[in-house]
Amino acid sequence: MAVLEQRSGIQPLRFRKTLAIILQVAVHIGSALPLLWLFYAVNAGLMGGDPVKELIHFLGIGALRLLLLTLLVSPLAQWLSTGQLNRLRRPLGLWCFTWASLHFTSWLALDLAFDWSLIGGELIERTYILLGFMAWILLLALALTSVPKLMRLMGKHWKKLHGFAYVVLLLGCWHFWWSVKSGWMEPALYLAAAVFLLLLRRRKVVHWLGSFIPAPGRPR
Repeated sequence: MAVLEQRSGIQPLRFRKTLAIILQVAVHIGSALPLLWLFYAVNAGLMGGDPVKELIHFLGIGALRLLLLTLLVSPLAQWLSTGQLNRLRRPLGLWCFTWASLHFTSWLALDLAFDWSLIGGELIERTYILLGFMAWILLLALALTSVPKLMRLMGKHWKKLHGFAYVVLLLGCWHFWWSVKSGWMEPALYLAAAVFLLLLRRRKVVHWLGSFIPAPGRPR
């Protein structure tokens, strides 16, 4: 990078834009390939003794990993002084929603066969399922408002809404922790990663929380 900067002030910018495009393509390929493998694995009988459970778990873990990566982008871009990396947040967030939707749909279709009375009972009786459902509803709102035109129309309200990604992250970790029947190490690692990311973004988190506190004498 230093050599490029010495040769021309334009080249570093072009290099960063090219790098951002390459990384965006890598995000799409890296997010889609596991789904293709999953399709093959299901048809080839490679999902173990309880394929439905393994399938739902695989999709849920994938969604959580993509959400962690989405929230890692801004601190990484700041650390590397490469704002172009921020272009990865939108594709990563949309892929997170896609994986979470497949996780949710698989549970509805394969585990409960779209039995809506049974689904309602599960949401009421099992708190971890309700937490996961709440996280998916929030992800749905974030995905629907990720269109650039809506971003401009919503202005500061868009940032306020998308701050709920922090809540989704905690709900996702909580959902995972309570859904595990035995063994706490894996969900503990994901929770630790989530807390670490929130600490890295603590100023933004505090600012987002403060946006819900009305200023004195200024009704919202």
